Amino acid sequence: MEKYARQHLSEGQKNPDEINVNMEAEIIRALNLHYNRNNHLEQIPEHFRYVVEQTLKEFFKAIQEQKDSEQSWKKAIYKVIARLDEQVPEYFKSPTFLEQLE
Repeated sequence: MEKYARQHLSEGQKNPDEINVNMEAEIIRALNLHYNRNNHLEQIPEHFRYVVEQTLKEFFKAIQEQKDSEQSWKKAIYKVIARLDEQVPEYFKSPTFLEQLE
């Protein structure tokens, strides 16, 4: 996330509100590849895209304001992100979840 925020800044972007993430964005692909390696989830939820976009904006603002030079600068970002969390569906908690997908 930090890498992508820094990339936006290096490209001259100044306003975090102009950061838009769509489902075809490189950051979505990278996160999906990392967290959904075996493609157990075929469809990425729209809320995931929204959370990624908001998280990217928070990292962008923190780096832009040079808060990244402070120790534990990411803690404030994680608190913002935590408010965007949704409940984990019960079927994800099942020990046979992966078998259900096959």
